Amino acid sequence: MAFEGLSERLENSFKKLRAKGKLTEADVKEAMREVRLALLEADVNYKVSKEFTAKVTERAIGADVMESLTPSQMVIKIVNEELTELMGGTEARLTIAKHPPTIIMMCGLQGSGKTTHSGKLALKLKKEGHRPLLVACDVYRPAAIKQLQVVGSQIDVPVFEMGTANPVDIAQSAVKYAQDHGNDYVIIDTAGRLHIDEALMEELTNIRSTVHPHEILLVIDAMTGQDAVNVSKSFNDTLGIDGVILTKLDGDTRGGAALSVRAVTGKPIKFVGTGEKLDNLETFHPSRMASRILGMGDVLSFIEKAEMALDEKKAAELEKKLAKNKFDFNDLLDQFEQIERMGSLKDTIKMIPGIGKQIKDEDIDEKAFDRFRAIIYSMTAEERAKPEIINPSRKRRIAAGCGRSVDDVNKLMSQFKQMQKMVKQIGGNKGPKMSKKMRRLMQQNPQMAEKMMGKTQTIRSDFNQY
Repeated sequence: MAFEGLSERLENSFKKLRAKGKLTEADVKEAMREVRLALLEADVNYKVSKEFTAKVTERAIGADVMESLTPSQMVIKIVNEELTELMGGTEARLTIAKHPPTIIMMCGLQGSGKTTHSGKLALKLKKEGHRPLLVACDVYRPAAIKQLQVVGSQIDVPVFEMGTANPVDIAQSAVKYAQDHGNDYVIIDTAGRLHIDEALMEELTNIRSTVHPHEILLVIDAMTGQDAVNVSKSFNDTLGIDGVILTKLDGDTRGGAALSVRAVTGKPIKFVGTGEKLDNLETFHPSRMASRILGMGDVLSFIEKAEMALDEKKAAELEKKLAKNKFDFNDLLDQFEQIERMGSLKDTIKMIPGIGKQIKDEDIDEKAFDRFRAIIYSMTAEERAKPEIINPSRKRRIAAGCGRSVDDVNKLMSQFKQMQKMVKQIGGNKGPKMSKKMRRLMQQNPQMAEKMMGKTQTIRSDFNQY
């Protein structure tokens, strides 16, 4: 995941501060020197790194230490606030047209992921209740139109194309089509080049002056580091972009682009691609990203992922069972399925405060759920519904049926009993109806959120044994 190296370096810098009861100006400057080196190593723009650490140093040396915080915590708080500000301060939303359709023009270099992320954005808008239309204006790259059609069919969003006609005419006709057919968003997938050239920019400028897009979004690959920032500046100077979609933020990237783009171009990152699936597109929240970089987790994104993955019908059924203090292996299978919908287990765990920074990637077994399922599927329908009837002879049969040992079955049974105890404790709560209240509490009291999430750490050792 992006920022891992940066997070580790920053954590090491702050450890030295925590060891001191009282901070001197020299302590702060030494810590900021290490922070600047960590930022440069993460491929953050040199000027941005220098200005960032200068701001933090100025505030840290001149700030009064809050009564509830130690000096080191005050410095971390300042770093968190400045990181948030560096990345834009608040989330930047899409501009919405007063009279539909809202026209979004996607641009970027070839290979940056424009076509795929046009589809991802369309899917995101569709889930929000809109009727997007994808437009194939990349008439040069072989199979580009076909690729967009395949993406459109996967998410059930219409694709407007006119073959290899003039891209300006295609964009203009697509807007007219959207007006006639009730599409409230038009997403134009434009052509890219291997590098910025005059022909590319002229074509994009002609499309812009003809259809007057409400949003020009630049798609850049986070893996390209400082090159991504240079590309952003060139596109912004020539075309005038409104925002950035940063792709491959789930990859092994140092993250420098995310920290530099806003400062260099003045334009916000609006979305980030966090995986290969078409639903792996997230709204960019500077404050949440700053918390992730500093190893503080991201409770609100964790909750949002959980809400999106939640099957309301199954949740209602589970709620009734919880009210009666009932929870069986069929319910556990449903929970596995919904957890997997949230995406990579490694990325999800990193959002949990107090746990994410303590668990290494190698300690997380993505295939654990498959082994859990194998054991449960080896049970009869009656055994899944009534776990209490599983005796030693049944355990031997279950183990033989799934190719696991009796000890593995015993471990799962032991873990399941712990879950049942938790169910009895929360049986009276209305789980699915609590999410809005829970979100509000998390925002008001992040310390409480960290403590609450931290309780799940007790099951880590059992989980990793499978």
